[in-house]
Parts: sequence; C-alpha cells; structure tokens
Amino acid sequence: MKKYFEIGFGLILIIIGFIGGLVPVFQGWVFGIPGLILLSKYSSFAKKILIWGQKKSGLKK
Repeated sequence: MKKYFEIGFGLILIIIGFIGGLVPVFQGWVFGIPGLILLSKYSSFAKKILIWGQKKSGLKK
C-alpha cells in the first residue's frame, strides 16, 4: 500500500511541477524534484533523470 501511495504522490508532484514550469509565477522545480526522488525508488527512468540533474548541477561527478 505504501508503494502505491509513494508512486501516486510522486506522479502528482511531477504533474504539479510541470504545470509550475509553464506558469511564470509558480516554481515548478520545488515540486518536480521531490516527485522524482519518490519515483526513483521504483523507476529507472526517474533515477536516470536525477543522476543527470546531479551531474549538470555539479553535485555528482
């Protein structure tokens, strides 16, 4: 049950983050990154996006 809650909540956060990226006043990354973190436990695609973002930001070499 916890797994489904985390996946659902992660997807909701990513959707809110995507909408926030389109609206200039709303910061989408605040919701998108936690959504990716939640989904990275279950999705290799989300994990790859997180690793790519860490490399781009200089947090991971």
